[in-house]
Amino acid sequence: MPLVRIDLQAGKSPEYRKALGDGVHRAMVEALAIPPDDRFQVITEHPAGGLVYDPQYLGIRRSANVVFVQITMSAGRKPQQKRKLFQRMAEILAESPGLQLQDLIIHLVEVAWENWSFGNGEAQYMDS
Repeated sequence: MPLVRIDLQAGKSPEYRKALGDGVHRAMVEALAIPPDDRFQVITEHPAGGLVYDPQYLGIRRSANVVFVQITMSAGRKPQQKRKLFQRMAEILAESPGLQLQDLIIHLVEVAWENWSFGNGEAQYMDS
């Protein structure tokens, strides 16, 4: 169960936000082989100044359309899977909603399997 947090500047249309969520999910299905129905996302808009970032860090020129994608997931993916995820997500989001490659920042947080509860106050993976 990856948990995805998408942060962007306020003012985008509902269709734009939906395309972001759909694209991030599609990239995870394709690159990480997560189940298609394993979708948990929080999409948050921030007022001007609510996202703090360096517009030229590492020589990459970012605009005010910057989008932060943080994915918390169980540990164990191989580096090549992560690289594929980053590439596919950038490609898909460039198609729709038209996000510039430079404006996508992705951050993965890996946690141990026993750190998840999928409901009912249970640790479903604790004894797996």
